[in-house]
Amino acid sequence: MSRIVEITELALRDAHQSLLATRMSLDDMIPACEDIDNAGYWSVECWGGATFDSCIRFLNEDPWERLRTLRKLMPKSRLQMLLRGQNLLGYRHYEDGVVERFVEKAAANGIDVFRIFDALNDIRNLKTSIDAVKKTGKHAQGAICYTVSPLHTIEAYAERSEQLKEMGCDSICIKDMAALLRPQPAYDLVKAIKKRCGNETLLHVHTHATTGVTMVSLMKAIEAGCDIVDTAVSSLSLGPGHNPTESLVELLEGTGYETRVKLDRVQRISNHFAQIRPRYKEFFSENVGVDTEIFKSQIPGGMISNMESQLKGQGAGDRLKEVLEEVPRVRKDSGYPPLVTPTSQIVGSQAVFNVLMGKYKVLTGEFADLMLGYYGSTLGKKDPEVLKQAEAHAKKPAITVRPADLLKPEWENLSATANALKGANGSDEDVLTYAMFPKVALAFFESRAQGRKNVGKDPSAKAAEVKAESKAPAAAAGGAALRGKVNYVITLNGKEHRVSVAAEK
Repeated sequence: MSRIVEITELALRDAHQSLLATRMSLDDMIPACEDIDNAGYWSVECWGGATFDSCIRFLNEDPWERLRTLRKLMPKSRLQMLLRGQNLLGYRHYEDGVVERFVEKAAANGIDVFRIFDALNDIRNLKTSIDAVKKTGKHAQGAICYTVSPLHTIEAYAERSEQLKEMGCDSICIKDMAALLRPQPAYDLVKAIKKRCGNETLLHVHTHATTGVTMVSLMKAIEAGCDIVDTAVSSLSLGPGHNPTESLVELLEGTGYETRVKLDRVQRISNHFAQIRPRYKEFFSENVGVDTEIFKSQIPGGMISNMESQLKGQGAGDRLKEVLEEVPRVRKDSGYPPLVTPTSQIVGSQAVFNVLMGKYKVLTGEFADLMLGYYGSTLGKKDPEVLKQAEAHAKKPAITVRPADLLKPEWENLSATANALKGANGSDEDVLTYAMFPKVALAFFESRAQGRKNVGKDPSAKAAEVKAESKAPAAAAGGAALRGKVNYVITLNGKEHRVSVAAEK
């Protein structure tokens, strides 16, 4: 008798986030929902990650309304989201009351499965959100961000998985955001986690296709006992995206493993997105083939295209190789953090600054905070000289406590501010939208009544922007203004970093 391997479909979230800069409109998802709902998936990832930001920043779309619509259109499906632990969907830590409120509202609006991760794998940053999910009665999936370093061993990952299970997680996910999970480590890791946590523990594997080896990794993970794998329909797969759903199903033919998915439904879903995808050509990633250099830089595919864009914008497009070589050095100096939002942006931005302006001549505020422990703890030790520079830049000491322990209750202030904004509707959902992205929410609330945009029809839209300003000095990320003649505004995944560079004498 064949063993069933379950599949989570990524077309509505990570697939277009990885390939189309998260620009897909709800209007282009709706026609596929009936087939997705009836295709036999274990879950459908459709919310979280960068979709929340992209909805209000680029699409004039209420992300909560997107979720409610998808819930209505896919009543049979487990709807799944990606949650950044104490960061929720923003780029900073939120105090526990906000985290609890967000989870409560996400569950009430339609989320069934919460995949919860922390960029540093610091489980202290996961506890509040895991507890909040359990309180709602929904499925809490604890994710381990997979990376490769001298410190990230199979045993260390297995131990962390056991800790997540003890915290109440209903399943464990190996989250490989940069396609670093080679076949044999995939097998060994699944075996080790199953041995540590018990064979009854649901184990989920998420990986990208960027390096060209991970379809084999999925097969080895399945052979080792993995229960669920993530894929995306073929028309929204490969490159920096994911392995094709149809190919995974066919791969299992004759192996003693099978899935529940209905290929006729999957093909219709794929055909739909094959027709939709060309309208988003402007946002296509240029990294469409296989890139094994990622095994060295460990930068997720989407970040590489963003860095390439910003370098070209400064007339330094030929320096991408230097940046990619700098990334591992910055990562080592900062304690070997896994590179996933927001650490991929933080480390990637610092690597760009090091190449263009000199090694640690300029620190971003976020990089200083990473060095000082304000995002959490890393497995590795920080470079002491860079740590001193970070303390001087940030004008605050390094910490070892859970970062959220330093935060004061903020819900009342957030509510008062958000509800006073023009266009805000007074709901908790709007307050949470404001909490995630205050500046963007301000403009969104004012324009929301105009309805959704479909940027797939707009050839002038931009996926990433780098611009040089020649007027008044801008503040450097993290605080004090720098004297200089050129001010750079570098935007990575919607997060702006402003740096003023003095002219050389």
